[in-house]
Amino acid sequence: MEKIRVIIDNKQKAVKIPTGLRMLVRRCCNAVLKMEKFEGPAEISVIFVDNEQIQKLNAQYRNKDVPTDVLSFPMGENGVYDINHATNAKILGDIVLSMEKAVEQADRYGHSLEREVGYLTAHSMLHLLGYDHEEGGIARVRMREKEEEVMVQLGLPSTSSYVLDEDEE
Repeated sequence: MEKIRVIIDNKQKAVKIPTGLRMLVRRCCNAVLKMEKFEGPAEISVIFVDNEQIQKLNAQYRNKDVPTDVLSFPMGENGVYDINHATNAKILGDIVLSMEKAVEQADRYGHSLEREVGYLTAHSMLHLLGYDHEEGGIARVRMREKEEEVMVQLGLPSTSSYVLDEDEE
């Protein structure tokens, strides 16, 4: 597989980044690209933020004034990407991940922070490659299957359902 560059920047102080988490994010990005048979070198930016920072971005770009777990900012459309002329890599886009939300959701779903961050990274990588689940239906199911396939490959299979009981919502 071609060279994949994952640039990770921690812009938050709310959650200490566990040892190995950056490597997991890189492995996850690579696993998604391999699964999708992505051709050529690629570059992805991953930014760890807190809830306040992601809420501002969510309000600015999605008109939703609430914190969310992850935002994806694709740089390509229909398989056409900007190129980093210094490296010839396709610039896939930015992943902005709330570490506070990741901790909350890991607790809620009863799994590790590593699994949650891996899942959110896989989810966001699929968005960078053009997948969308907003309309629901088969597109949502297909995306969830791909996310879980990557989690199994990384040794982080689901141990619980993502469906909450009504009293947990």
